[in-house]
Order: sequence, then structure tokens, then C-alpha cells
Amino acid sequence: MKIFSISDLHLDINNTKPMDIFGPVWHGHTDKIIEDWKNKVTEDDIVILAGDYSWAMKLEDVVPDFEFLSNLPGTKILIRGNHDYWWGSIARVREKLPANTYALQNDAIKIGNYIFCGNRGWLIPQGKYDTEENNKLYARELIRLELSLKAAKKLQTNNEKIIFITHFPPFNNKREPSEYTKMLTSFGVYKVVFAHLHGYINPLMRYNEIDGVAYYLTSCDALKNELIQID
Repeated sequence: MKIFSISDLHLDINNTKPMDIFGPVWHGHTDKIIEDWKNKVTEDDIVILAGDYSWAMKLEDVVPDFEFLSNLPGTKILIRGNHDYWWGSIARVREKLPANTYALQNDAIKIGNYIFCGNRGWLIPQGKYDTEENNKLYARELIRLELSLKAAKKLQTNNEKIIFITHFPPFNNKREPSEYTKMLTSFGVYKVVFAHLHGYINPLMRYNEIDGVAYYLTSCDALKNELIQID
């Protein structure tokens, strides 16, 4: 079993909000992802999608985008991104998911020798983001982070590897330790998948190690629309 990831697909199968207005890397990005996915992933593998999956505004509108997933091999794991406005009640989201697809929200799931857990996260307080409102949201996500990690620990019965999934980067643009990274380290997380960053991405942001934990940026445009192998 291999584990891959690609995120920020911003799908719109019905073509009401095309992504190619954001630059050449988005031209035909869905077709490129499909081709690479089918070349790499088998039914025994797992693909992590760390948020901003669809432009749909309502849950019923995301169904065509879910059908996109159903036609691709492997088990899929999703978390919510800041643009996934269709994502409301987690119970209703899970009702709509295609086979072999799981949605995480401040909880965890065990598959084989791995435990996957996650929450959306928020912007690290710094510079223009060091505001009272942002700090409140960040503090709330820290609580949800701990809930996710505790759920993972309850499932860990035989030293399974914990992979944490979050949409927002868990550190600042200097890649410095944060309250997020400290907690991830303290719970013995193996690897972390994140997304959200677009445009030119400093190569140093694409892979980092902080206190022994590996961090992978998986935004599709940063990866040139190719899946990255996590493990």
C-alpha cells in the first residue's frame, strides 16, 4: 500500500468557475491530474486530498465532483478547506461520498498500519494575521487539532503510523515551530500533509522536517498537477 496526496483541486466539473484564468499551470489541470493519478495509484493505495476540493456552494452541487473521485483508483481521504463552502454537517457529507472515500473532521480513521486524522487549521498569527479575530480562530483550531490527535491515539493499538492532514500550513513562512507543530510532535505524528499555498512556492516550503516530523505541501499547482508520494 502506497500513500499519495494532491490537494486544492478546486474542481468544477460543470465548468461554471474554470481555473485556467489563474495561469498556465491550471490549463487542463483536471485532465493532467487524472492521467498522473491513473499512472501511479492502484486500488490498494490511498490518496489524501487536503481541502479545497470543489467550488460547489451547496452539497447537492458537489455530487458531479464526487463522481470524479469515484472513477479514480484507490481509497480517498478528504478534509475541509477554506473554499469548501458545500461542506456543512459532516454526517450529511459522509452520506454523499462515493465508495472508498472518507471525510475527516477533527477525528481519525485507521487503515492498515496507518492512522489518518485531521482538521482544517488556520493561519499562524504573524504580521497582518496577528489580529484578535485571527487569534481566536487559530485558538479554536488548536482545540480541534488536539481532538483529532486524541482520536488517533485511541486507535493506535500496535504502533501504527499517524499521518495528520490539515489544509492551512502548520507553520509560518519562515518554517518556524508553532503551537501546531509542537503539538504534532508531542503526539508522535509521523508525517503531515498540508495545502492552501498557490502561485510561486519557495521550494523550501514543499518539504520540511521540524522536530523529526516530515511536512509535505500538496497543492496541485505547486506539484504541477502530479500526485506526490507520501509513504
